Amino acid sequence: MLILTIVGARPQFVKAAPLSRELRKSHDEILVHTGQHYDDAMSRVFFESMGIPEPDVNLGVGSGSHAEQTARMLIGIERLVVERAPDCVLVYGDTNSTLAGALAACKLGTPIAHVEAGLRSFNRAMPEEINRILTDRVSTLLLCPTQTAVDNLRDEGVTKGVRLVGDVMFDAAAWAAERADTHSDIIERLGLTPGDYLLATVHRAGNTDDVGALSQIVDAFIEQGRTLVWPVHPRSRKTLEAQGLLARLEAADHVKLTGPVGYLDFVALTMRAAFVLTDSGGVQKEACFHRTPCITLREETEWVETVRSGWNRLVGADRMRILAALDDTFEAPTVSVDGAALWDGLASARIAGALGAMFDDAPTTHRAVTKTRTATSAIEVHIGV
Repeated sequence: MLILTIVGARPQFVKAAPLSRELRKSHDEILVHTGQHYDDAMSRVFFESMGIPEPDVNLGVGSGSHAEQTARMLIGIERLVVERAPDCVLVYGDTNSTLAGALAACKLGTPIAHVEAGLRSFNRAMPEEINRILTDRVSTLLLCPTQTAVDNLRDEGVTKGVRLVGDVMFDAAAWAAERADTHSDIIERLGLTPGDYLLATVHRAGNTDDVGALSQIVDAFIEQGRTLVWPVHPRSRKTLEAQGLLARLEAADHVKLTGPVGYLDFVALTMRAAFVLTDSGGVQKEACFHRTPCITLREETEWVETVRSGWNRLVGADRMRILAALDDTFEAPTVSVDGAALWDGLASARIAGALGAMFDDAPTTHRAVTKTRTATSAIEVHIGV
């Protein structure tokens, strides 16, 4: 089976690491990097630290508005699907790369597999929510990480092709946790005391594009007294500087601003932190995986299981609620996490098996038109429109 895999952003690189290793045991894979995250600190470092195969194709789309970015991706992915005639296009999560891959494949009649199908925040003001819904609507195989995701799809009338496979990100987190102690020295480099610092990530447009929201978050980070480590997303750094907030953070002795860090370094930081503060969906899960209390700087989450279990609290971009959560005591949860039974490191194997079964069940007419493929080498494709 020939699988065309689309990645473009940090969380997708993380998920692709264990799944690509598993897929290549029995299938052929063409790994396509859209270039959505193009900064080396947000891209290359993850491929290197996690042993992800070098992308076969890099579309180099770069930054731009949602429409510009998605349009450039569509052009490049459509060409690849036509030229390589894959049996399936595999997409991850909820980014513009996800939507572009799904739309290009759908228009050409190529089956689509969606990893992390069925997630819902129920906030359509989030671009990611629109990407999730539209991708699920056109996907052939909907690979759900939790029963909640399966239930969301059922409530929307989607039951065909739905598979509960577990969370591939847990596979990646477990792999990294085994290596973090021996391959990362970031705790020592930053002079941190395990269990006595906070780890923060802030990147969503709802927080970074809203001056009031970002100011409240920064105020809370400065007011609380503990050491706080913030690996700052390049886009967030520009916004902080433009809004006059960067200088305030840099003047606070207990706030340590760094550039983006590699995945093993980030896992090491997550495992040893007293709290994680984030607006990222993936980081909420990673905190839960590593049993680190999480404070989410959003009013809703697509990972409702983490909240129900007690590992995660939603506080929004509200200074007082952030400070109150940091002053509270997170007791060890007594409620099991929905989906934790499938946190066994085997989600990648289940996904590979589901893809193989989909191919075995495909109509023979679809297989008959598959072109003869030749080995592919790394290609740089820069799309201009």
